[in-house]
Amino acid sequence: MVGLETLDWIVIGVYFAVLISVAIWVILQKQNNTEDFFLAGRNVGWFVIGSSIFASNIGSEHVVGLAGTGAESGMPMAHYELHAWIVLLLGWVFLPFYMRGNVFTMPEFLEKRFDSKSRWFLSIFSIIGYVLTKVSVTIYAGGVVVSQLLGVSFLTGSVGIVVITGLYTALGGMRAVVYTETIQTVILISGSALLTYLGFQAVGGWAELKIAAGAEHFNMWRPMSDPDYPWTGMVFGGTIVGIWYWCTDQYIVQRTLSARNIKIGRRGAIFGAYLKLLPIFIFLIPGIIAFALKQKGLISYEKSDEVFPVLVATLLPTGIKGLVAGGLMAALMSSLASVFNSSSTLFTVDIFKKMYPDTAEEKLVSIGKIATIFVVVLGMLWIPIMEKIGGGVLYNYLQSVQSYIAPPITTVFLLGILWKRVNAQGAIATLFFGLTMATLRIIAELFATETDGIFYLFATINFSHMAIFMFLACVVVCISVSVVTNPPDFSRIKGLAFGTLDTKQKIDTQNSFDKIDVIVSVILVAIIAWILMYFRG
Repeated sequence: MVGLETLDWIVIGVYFAVLISVAIWVILQKQNNTEDFFLAGRNVGWFVIGSSIFASNIGSEHVVGLAGTGAESGMPMAHYELHAWIVLLLGWVFLPFYMRGNVFTMPEFLEKRFDSKSRWFLSIFSIIGYVLTKVSVTIYAGGVVVSQLLGVSFLTGSVGIVVITGLYTALGGMRAVVYTETIQTVILISGSALLTYLGFQAVGGWAELKIAAGAEHFNMWRPMSDPDYPWTGMVFGGTIVGIWYWCTDQYIVQRTLSARNIKIGRRGAIFGAYLKLLPIFIFLIPGIIAFALKQKGLISYEKSDEVFPVLVATLLPTGIKGLVAGGLMAALMSSLASVFNSSSTLFTVDIFKKMYPDTAEEKLVSIGKIATIFVVVLGMLWIPIMEKIGGGVLYNYLQSVQSYIAPPITTVFLLGILWKRVNAQGAIATLFFGLTMATLRIIAELFATETDGIFYLFATINFSHMAIFMFLACVVVCISVSVVTNPPDFSRIKGLAFGTLDTKQKIDTQNSFDKIDVIVSVILVAIIAWILMYFRG
């Protein structure tokens, strides 16, 4: 328990009052059509989009897991935070095709690019995946953080976060999500940055931190044979997972689709990419600071998932402790709000509307609200399950699961946009092949023993290397099936893949960015390259 005092509770109370006021203001706005409810009227500015991307990503798995990973293993997981360059790919490569298709969801894009089979597959797969990974992991971490901060039980903390977030998400839709996430981003960054600063003071500065923690904690580049963080897996496998997460997942892409045009959406992605670098400094390095402080005998913790709450309890003064507690809960709520809203959008637009195409807009909005509540209930049902199976290094768990989900989806979207020859048969074959591979891997992990030979070898390949092998296999399947079957109707997919743009679309693309957009993108890539070189061991 962190041990909050009166001033801390006042700060938390003010935070929730502001958050609820914004949510009520949004709820009172008229939202009678799906574009308003699911995409905030396609009229969101770049600052709000970038903040929402950051807040959606920096949820409980970062608050609890990334600091814990920093304490336990040091810098290797920073490779995932340097996926900021992949967020640039979203803005520069993928988003123009999505917006030209005028889509609400990623499965809808697959239908326009390929066929309805791919849309159904991704819709159902995504909703199940959200409940089993994003919702469950977020709720588990939420219970851990809230119980540590407020001194309540795991169950009380989890239910409280789920109910509050579910209510404003169901009533306010996407607009409520993105505007509350903007506030939450400011609180989270300011509070965590202060914790990092005080951590450096406690440990004695950067030089002392490197001595106390040891050189290996600052080495991002572990050998290829490293059982946990081989550099090959972190760089190449991580990129495959990153393209899936940042460029094709409804959870993230929906924020950029709420922009009024490609230029604003791209600038939101660029701003979100800059924010994406911050977790290295406000979550991962504080974890290393916690490890150093433990080595010095100044703090203690039993599990790595307790690292960040322990730092809050130990380092922060009264009042500021309440601000950071609010920031941690902000991260939990923003992550949950995003997955609730994305799941609702997928169900309403890709399943219900597909089955009942003549449904009135107002009824679709109502269905979206009901779907949100349904996902909230499913999330609550997962709480006792996650309480039993949770633990370990949460962020590692999430990354390994995502490494099996990502390869087929990355393949279909990437090849579908880069090469117009990829057809519907190639896409659906790749998606089912990838699902089969992922299922076999999970079964092997659960049941394989050393006497099982090849099956055991298959089960014990590092998860990031597994992502590479699965991706390469999916690429072979996608290309092979596409080449031996009939090509797609290029006139039907105009504007949805390279090589299919007409003259007007090419001109619009050239006019969708300025010199400043290019310059700030290049600067970001240079910063990433510097970080990779600095932490090379």
